[in-house]
Amino acid sequence: MSGAKAGATAALGWALAEPLLRRAFGTPYSDVRLLGRMATSRRAWPVVGLAVHMTNGAIFGAAFSRLGLRGAKQGILAAQAENLVLWPGMLVVDRIHPDRRDGTWPPLTLNGRVVLQEVAGHALFGALLGRLASD
Repeated sequence: MSGAKAGATAALGWALAEPLLRRAFGTPYSDVRLLGRMATSRRAWPVVGLAVHMTNGAIFGAAFSRLGLRGAKQGILAAQAENLVLWPGMLVVDRIHPDRRDGTWPPLTLNGRVVLQEVAGHALFGALLGRLASD
């Protein structure tokens, strides 16, 4: 499977697992909602959020493959590296995201449960990507 297709598929898998991740870590946070509500305040945010999430996954997957990375272990490591690099952006999310501004979500940046949820979500994504991109 191409890297882009593997990345989009892995991002879909992560999105489908989000309700379980939210429940497991006791948070209302969702990557799909983060992206969708940043893009639109309309009721279409779930579709928009999923589309952006899968597009991001496709871009990541294409880069993963282009770098010659393969397998679940490298997928997990690459996804965790991306998580670490992007995490400071949560400071901006905490200031501007509609769900933070209206109190739907608690502060995210220093929320240990959200951090663990993101680590788990990225691990799932990376494992799926690594496995799918190796086929």
